[in-house]
Amino acid sequence: MDYNTKFTPQTWPEHAEQATLEGKNKFVGFWLFLACEIVLFASLFATYLALKNKGPAGMEFTTQELYELPLAFGMTMILLTSSLTSVYAMYHMKNYNFKGVQLWMFITVLLGASFLALEVYEFNHYVGLGFTFGSSAFASAFYTLVGTHGFHVSVGLVWITALILRNAKRGLSLYNAPKYFVASLYWHFIDVVWVFIFTVVYLMGVVG
Repeated sequence: MDYNTKFTPQTWPEHAEQATLEGKNKFVGFWLFLACEIVLFASLFATYLALKNKGPAGMEFTTQELYELPLAFGMTMILLTSSLTSVYAMYHMKNYNFKGVQLWMFITVLLGASFLALEVYEFNHYVGLGFTFGSSAFASAFYTLVGTHGFHVSVGLVWITALILRNAKRGLSLYNAPKYFVASLYWHFIDVVWVFIFTVVYLMGVVG
């Protein structure tokens, strides 16, 4: 198969994302990239756990006093829902429904942007309380871990938005199917990382 092949829903390959050599290479390259990302986040989690509640004597904030669990839970639900919408997008891709892919990817972007807006609000709230990046080792570890995840969300939003805009008039093909698929996998990855952040940072920080 090549990029110029004309398809119908009946002839569209079941695994279009790996129907070409380039598609397979993108898939392999993504997993290598993911392995590096796992090492990065594992290091950040380990640093956070080592420095949790550590700071100058009489430091003002502890996790129980600082974190707002309802806000973190709401952010979690938004991000998990965005993961589901990206699944719907891939479902439509497998059925050669380009409009469905674009619609559900756009909804994914909206949900991701909502999550990011809440994270910015959370950071601003903490800074307003005096819990800044330089206030303690604990604060530095918190902002580095959660902020790195937020940066990854931003990258995902730019990535998916670029795919939507660049391919708006091109339709679905063997050339862009792997790009949509890998972007969806990346989005699932940052969702999984957030589940760990919610559990390790917020849930364990509030309930003990």
